[in-house]
Amino acid sequence: MRVKRYVVDTMPDALQKIRADLGKDAVILNTKQVRSGGFLGLFAKKKIEVIAATDSAQPPTPPPPPVAVKSVPLAAFAGEPEPIAASVRTRPDLATLEEPVLPPPPPVAAPVLRARTKDDLLLEEIKQMKDMMARLSAGREGNVPLPEPLDKCRRLLLEQEVLPELVERIIGRAAEQFADEASPKTDEFALQTVRNLLKEIVHAPGAKSISDETRIVHFVGPTGVGKTTTIAKLAAEQVLKKGRKVGFITADTYRIAAVEQLKTYATILNVPLEVVFSHHELTRAFDHMAHCDIVFMDTAGRNFRNPMYVSELNALLQAKGGSETFLVLGLTSKYKDMKAITGNFAKFGLDKVLFTKLDETETYGSIVNLLYEFPLRLSYITNGQNVPDDIAEANEDRLIELLLKER
Repeated sequence: MRVKRYVVDTMPDALQKIRADLGKDAVILNTKQVRSGGFLGLFAKKKIEVIAATDSAQPPTPPPPPVAVKSVPLAAFAGEPEPIAASVRTRPDLATLEEPVLPPPPPVAAPVLRARTKDDLLLEEIKQMKDMMARLSAGREGNVPLPEPLDKCRRLLLEQEVLPELVERIIGRAAEQFADEASPKTDEFALQTVRNLLKEIVHAPGAKSISDETRIVHFVGPTGVGKTTTIAKLAAEQVLKKGRKVGFITADTYRIAAVEQLKTYATILNVPLEVVFSHHELTRAFDHMAHCDIVFMDTAGRNFRNPMYVSELNALLQAKGGSETFLVLGLTSKYKDMKAITGNFAKFGLDKVLFTKLDETETYGSIVNLLYEFPLRLSYITNGQNVPDDIAEANEDRLIELLLKER
């Protein structure tokens, strides 16, 4: 098995080099973004690192079968000197002229069956990736490039850390629509097609904001994503804009000063606050909030990988009456962690997802990835610490423009 690494500007460059070096049966093992060049870490350019491999083990080619040689009597040439070359001299004492006979080739050993190696299994597992790359190159067979806007959109989405397989799905569908005979074949049409396909992923029917029928709103998520501050922002909206009576319940008794922080917001908004240490105290807390139109419940942001904590959190979410559960995630987190967090909390029911710290990052692809892989509705996005200003309902069109914006 031959494995080779390439650092290129675009995936089409990688495909061309891989085919030239490793052949058409090569497969891509891994792709990731890297930075190259620059001075002292500055002005480095973004490139794509591609690891490709091919199975170089080929079955031995059997040698051609030997040609049978027959003895030719000299008498056969008697009286016919012309066909014999002038350089050939015969001896009268030879009865026959024989051509040299080559020794028989060594027997070819029968192929020996061997156990499947890890390399064999790896090659089988990446067949799907090879098929994906085949779809990518299908539009460029015969040196037919993609339209420039689609190629640009692919690069921008990859820079925004949208999943590579999702990028190829989007660009592939856009290319099919662009190639349709009825399409206008303009740059604007190609760009708008990508926008529409992205909107299919990030948009979900239904209200983004808190429903008027909801009485209890739970907020879950890892530590440090800004759940408490987000609760204060949404509570202020309910009090100041909608005139509803609001109450706070917090189970975040593990973090230092967490209760005091929420108590400060409760004092400013003049709303009641209840602190619970276990799910057994929820009934008492809800009874004290009976006069409230809506109750915001803050949960502790502890280790989401701990099954005991997740189970304990599930008990806190068992509220009677109309309720909604918001997953709060920070856009500065790695998508791999976001996916693990969402997978654990989704076991107990999630309704909407709320993203914080828009102002602290320049990559927004994790929003698209999460909404593509989980059946969640995008609700709010926060872009600062100011209460109650730095929060708004998510605008899909604005998000798509950020994804396709040249840096």
